[in-house]
Amino acid sequence: MSPPQTAPEVAAQSEVMRTTGWTDYALLDSGGGRKLEQYGPYKVVRPEPQCLWTPRLPASAWDGADAVFDATDEEDAGRWRFKGKPVESWPLGWGEVKFHGRFTAFRHLAFFPEQAANWGWLDAKLRGATGPQPRVLNLFGYTGVASLVMAAAGAAVTHVDASKKAVAWARENAELSGLSDRPIRWIVEDAKKYVAREVRRGSRYEGIILDPPKYGRGPDGQVWRLFEDLPELAAQCAELLSENSQFLVLNAYAERISGAALAGLLAEKLAGRGGRIEWGELALEEQRGDRAIGMSFYARWSR
Repeated sequence: MSPPQTAPEVAAQSEVMRTTGWTDYALLDSGGGRKLEQYGPYKVVRPEPQCLWTPRLPASAWDGADAVFDATDEEDAGRWRFKGKPVESWPLGWGEVKFHGRFTAFRHLAFFPEQAANWGWLDAKLRGATGPQPRVLNLFGYTGVASLVMAAAGAAVTHVDASKKAVAWARENAELSGLSDRPIRWIVEDAKKYVAREVRRGSRYEGIILDPPKYGRGPDGQVWRLFEDLPELAAQCAELLSENSQFLVLNAYAERISGAALAGLLAEKLAGRGGRIEWGELALEEQRGDRAIGMSFYARWSR
């Protein structure tokens, strides 16, 4: 007789996972639709429309920024203005992991600092694991910081992203971190296509990170639309979890999504696996600690 199926327990309340500053990053101030941040040696000003309040630091602190991003549309496109000579990249770090900061054409700096709350959770989860080396899959892995955090914590990582440039940057970050010899597979491919093939192969993972954009294109022109494509991809990811699986982390940057919606999706796709689903919002906490900016929504299954 098969054991009875147990539905995951879904947390009754949302949780705000706050990222506080560390040696190479700080949210110095915010307000007036902008945020002032420190990235290693550089002070940076970026648009943030949800900062409806008034900045606390004097105008001189903002005017002295090394780089300011001027948006050209409501998405992420725009251009940087520099106080001095532009730099292509510079080293940053979080824990054991090192990576390059870069002034990209899409307002971010080649990583998302609010994800540090997830990095800490993943690091603790994997370092506390027992048994064989866990296999983890990082979909839409971008420049690889989460992949390197997991590799440093002892996991065998499969990193998938549709952008050849992003995967090249991820490899550079692995070399900078001294983790090039770790068991990391770097794959340039559309996430949907890769996952479908892994399901057919019968592959299994102990952990999966799913961090899709709202909209994107694969290397062969495949189109990704969050609301249309996420349910099927989440279902296929559930098929890839092994009997000893430990986590599935789902993160989304979209104005019309919520942590509750992501939790509901995981609860359906992970029916029968037991465990617990926590959900809520990722936020960047200002240096003073009494104000935070919500950046994305998450749902996280674990056991």
